[in-house]
Amino acid sequence: MSPRSPWAALAALCMPMLIVSMDVSVLFFAVPFIASDLNPSATQQLWIFDIYGFVLAGLLLTMGSLADRVGHRRLLMIGAVGFSGASILAAFAPTASLLILARAVLAVSGATLMPSTLALIRHIFLDDADRAKAIAAWNAVLAGGVAVGPIVSGLLLEHFWWGSVFLINVPVMAVLLVVAPLLLPADTAVVDRRVDILSALLVLGAILPTIYAIKEFAAEGWSVERGVALVVGFTLGTVFVARQKRLSDPMIDLGLFDDRRFSVSIWTNVVCMFALLGNSIIVTQYLQSVLGYSPLKAALWSIAPSALVAVAAPLAAVASVRWGRPMVMIAGLLTGAAGFGVLAGLLGVHTLLVALIGSTLIATGIVSASSVIADHVIGVAPAERAGATSGLLETSSELGGAVGIAVLGSVLNLVYRMAFPADLAVGQAGTSLAGAAATARHLDNVQASNVLDAARRAFVEGASVAAWVGVGVLVSTALLVVWMTRTSDVADRQESAELRRLRS
Repeated sequence: MSPRSPWAALAALCMPMLIVSMDVSVLFFAVPFIASDLNPSATQQLWIFDIYGFVLAGLLLTMGSLADRVGHRRLLMIGAVGFSGASILAAFAPTASLLILARAVLAVSGATLMPSTLALIRHIFLDDADRAKAIAAWNAVLAGGVAVGPIVSGLLLEHFWWGSVFLINVPVMAVLLVVAPLLLPADTAVVDRRVDILSALLVLGAILPTIYAIKEFAAEGWSVERGVALVVGFTLGTVFVARQKRLSDPMIDLGLFDDRRFSVSIWTNVVCMFALLGNSIIVTQYLQSVLGYSPLKAALWSIAPSALVAVAAPLAAVASVRWGRPMVMIAGLLTGAAGFGVLAGLLGVHTLLVALIGSTLIATGIVSASSVIADHVIGVAPAERAGATSGLLETSSELGGAVGIAVLGSVLNLVYRMAFPADLAVGQAGTSLAGAAATARHLDNVQASNVLDAARRAFVEGASVAAWVGVGVLVSTALLVVWMTRTSDVADRQESAELRRLRS
């Protein structure tokens, strides 16, 4: 069955993408409310954020492969049902531990939705130009969802309790369940494709301990337990790669990585989401807890950079035609690095303008770079592996975003704890800015003011160090793109010369 209109089908596919990407950032402004209501520890607070992206990253490859086997529309609808149920569980979670569990279940369901949408675009849009436009729109919705999440969160928190940020998922998924059978094709399954359970377990076993180790290293420093977790993650990842080479029907076609441009595109996608999500967790807390804005006001200001971002994506597509995809990627990465530099050097000025300038540069640069990646990655993938390749691309996005939140958030918290005065470290005040705000509610006015002032200063110091880390990551990746591009150009010229020699 073909969709009545490919563009109507695209609209239907963008609905779950908007919701799934929103859930990455929808809790940013709810942190003080969750801290007050559920009283999570500093570690639990990070896991409330991190578990969603970590589980997504661990399951996207598996779910993409499963979608190729059972049908992309079918898995999309199954995921919509699961996402609705998990959203209700999260909304009414009575403890921090149950909220973390609900976020994990949300991620499992989200992992069924994301690769199915991009794979269906690959099947619906057969014309290269139309597919490029559709993927650009899909990518814009993905990035837009991350930006809109805090806005929706701020609006809801002005009038309702924090759990309401999850309930908005339910009606959107209900609409998807109604329109999907009418608009989306059902004949995209590859019946002879099987899902290798051992490969699925190896992916999950590789990603989760690796991210856990990275997060804990940044937050607490070295320990034998974290070192073992890192070794286990890398070892299982190595075993996974080795298994893919032996399988006749692998979960990932490793031959795609022989194309240097494909490889560098995947890595740049990781770094782009690292920067975008890592910056979001810094700036949203800065607006709300340092500048003292209400959730709604902070949310509205945080979306201001989106005005330029909306222009940046189509301009990047035009620029890539004229100057090539690598040049757009390099320019975008360096622009994002400049944005982090603004935040690192001037955030202590305590003005809204500095935060807006830095965030706008980061968002504009990152979206410009990432907007030219997805079409290339999906375009070179065989149609019968569209789900698995989509899962690979989205795994890199979710992994990058999760690592960005974990690493930059943990660096921020580590510097915060070092900078916070020991004589004011009462209750949870010395662990995080949200902990200081929760503690201050139970102190007299003078002591509360001293604690909050110290917390804001410590947060700004931590944010500055985290931003410098962002600068280093983006500049290093831009240099890697330059090196990989030059290497590819030399190889291409040598191959062309060899072909001309053979023909003569």
